[in-house]
Amino acid sequence: MNKILLLMILLSILITGCLGEVECRKNNDCVAATCCHADSCVAKENAPDCEGVFCSMECKPYTMDCGQGSCICEKNKCVAHINN
Repeated sequence: MNKILLLMILLSILITGCLGEVECRKNNDCVAATCCHADSCVAKENAPDCEGVFCSMECKPYTMDCGQGSCICEKNKCVAHINN
């Protein structure tokens, strides 16, 4: 029984290593990587602490400001989708 358990653990480690890091499974798993004028995304557990941060109301180009883009999960990685 212990050999089967050990084999299962080793197999899961091998599979996880081959697949690479899984940041997300769905779009809701991703958030902006910075508090202001974000142009990239990270997994929710790596979200920046934006408490007390004040951002300008400027809609900077090539960012997700003002609905110009959003975070999406693509191939298990969080990426910014910027509308050009």
